[in-house]
Amino acid sequence: MFKKILIANRGEIACRVIKTARRMGILTVAVYSDADRDALHVEMADEAVHIGPAAASESYLVAEKIIAACKATGAEAVHPGYGFLSERAAFCAELEKQGIVFIGPKPKAIMAMGDKIESKKFANAAGVSTVPGHLGVIEDAAHAEVISGGIGYPVMIKASAGGGGKGMRIAWNEAEVRDGFERARSEAKSSFGDDRVFIEKFVVEPRHIEIQVLADAHGNVVYLGERECSIQRRNQKVAEEAPSPFLDEETRKAMGEQSVALAKAVDYQSAGTVEFIVDRDRNFYFLEMNTRLQVEHPVTELVTGIDLVEQMIRVAAGEALPFTQEEIKLDGWAIESRLYAEDPYRNFLPSIGRLTRYRPPAEGRTGNVVIRNDTGVFEGAEISMYYDPMIAKLCTWAPTRLEAIEAMGRALDGFVVDGIEHNVPFLAALMKHPRWREGRLSTGFITEEYPDGFAPMKPEPSEEAVLAAIALSASLIETNRRERFADRLRAASGALREDWVIKTGENYVAIRLLDGLVTIPFDMDMAIEGESRSVVTDWRPGDPVWSGKVGGRDITAQIRPVLNGLRIDWQGLSVTAKVFSPRHAELDRLMPVKLPPDTSKLLLCPMPGLVVAIAVVEGQEVKAGETLAVVEAMKMENVLRADRDLVVSKINAAAGESLAVDAVIMEFA
Repeated sequence: MFKKILIANRGEIACRVIKTARRMGILTVAVYSDADRDALHVEMADEAVHIGPAAASESYLVAEKIIAACKATGAEAVHPGYGFLSERAAFCAELEKQGIVFIGPKPKAIMAMGDKIESKKFANAAGVSTVPGHLGVIEDAAHAEVISGGIGYPVMIKASAGGGGKGMRIAWNEAEVRDGFERARSEAKSSFGDDRVFIEKFVVEPRHIEIQVLADAHGNVVYLGERECSIQRRNQKVAEEAPSPFLDEETRKAMGEQSVALAKAVDYQSAGTVEFIVDRDRNFYFLEMNTRLQVEHPVTELVTGIDLVEQMIRVAAGEALPFTQEEIKLDGWAIESRLYAEDPYRNFLPSIGRLTRYRPPAEGRTGNVVIRNDTGVFEGAEISMYYDPMIAKLCTWAPTRLEAIEAMGRALDGFVVDGIEHNVPFLAALMKHPRWREGRLSTGFITEEYPDGFAPMKPEPSEEAVLAAIALSASLIETNRRERFADRLRAASGALREDWVIKTGENYVAIRLLDGLVTIPFDMDMAIEGESRSVVTDWRPGDPVWSGKVGGRDITAQIRPVLNGLRIDWQGLSVTAKVFSPRHAELDRLMPVKLPPDTSKLLLCPMPGLVVAIAVVEGQEVKAGETLAVVEAMKMENVLRADRDLVVSKINAAAGESLAVDAVIMEFA
């Protein structure tokens, strides 16, 4: 077994690999860029080597620097994680040449499966079912139109060397093919240094289901069940689960056996994932094989009990798999939510900055539920514009799917992240979405269910009652604390108002206290809109998480002080609650509503990013839907289009400029 390994990655996956290596008694070496000097993976590793500037192209993607770090520290092997150099056959080959073990597949398998065009040709030859498409070289946009017409719309334009949703576009007509081809090729070139793209049929109502495989150097290959990855935004996975609520045993077995056959055909060694697209009738088609560890691997580990990172290390060290296919059993259900630094209320645009507060839920088993949180950040860490915006991967396991979903909902409600915008509200709302809970999924789920984007949700009456109870209990607890201060000028009266009105957003909820005394821990009966409910909590002022029971129902919510009230975040709701006496509530209803400023004649930069192109000139008349500008953020190009017919009166930005969020790009007449 290796004595020391180097992790050629950063963030949560580097921390994840370090945890397993530490448990196995293996020393670890971290590498870091200027931007990651104080990162968590650097702190966790036994040694750390600086490898260059913040840009990945000058640090994490430079193979020579990784190899030099191995030689300087005596690392015997390299675990690449995912992304960066993890699927570069040349990197793997150079490591072997230098006598350093690559903890992953051999160059042959990476080359065969790493290129999407070549892998599809290989899969066709091996008898694997594939999606109809054109795998040859596409000369230009006109050629792409001809090919797409032959395949039949809609089509998917994908970068050959791509991954993570970059260099990928769906086109429903010729115009979208032209624009999508140029954007996909541009993203592919900037992200992967390879602008080749291919086109295939886009399957309507598709599910994205993948099979995890493990193989050793002794000819043993097994599959570890599937992962449902259909909840996607911009072709990037948002939430995953294992197993899939859609597959039956027959389909699971067929997909697994086909994946094993493909792995054997390329003499695969290590962990790998075979991705399929599955239609409504459970017909499945090969998409690609990822010759690395997947981001969503924890859900497979939770339902199989197998540490995939450990098996990768053992296989690389020459050991045989310690189990057979018959010994692999799927137990229970696991859900993974990807927490991203992005604003769900602004079309999930990236957000950067410092984590002023980061309090994840406690990991471990409680009753029948397991909580796991894979992360690479800490309170005070900075989310950089240079890398992927992932904050953490929160996972729950339970005996059944609904139990795992309920556990995930509670865990998200208690996951405190401040300082940046993040997608926790969306993930929490997803956990209670009827279609998600029923398992009626497709890769179009987010587009179909949120066609106008994810907007702040309004609470139902039953939810308003819970929010009001939380707000009043917090207010009474704080009042009780103030009245017990030893240096008060006036002694506490002990009197407690009986009637209250709680404003939750735009509505008012009447509450009558049925107990005359505030106890700590708080335990009080309230008549909320006439219905008696008990409210119990051990919340203390200053704690960002309120946990307790309302009417016997377990509730976990986040509360933050705002001007004259509290902001309460619960199950995707974000509501400002204010506690009034009945008379004050009457007066509040008369207060005028402050309207937001009019920005209809401005094009604002929706995220911190780099202006790639300005597509118009001053004085130009623009039709609705036409491109105004292209802004790149976190390796993704975002096309900003006109939402109506307009005339450009002034342009304030130029290509190549870095802009802050809400910077004015141009003005309209």
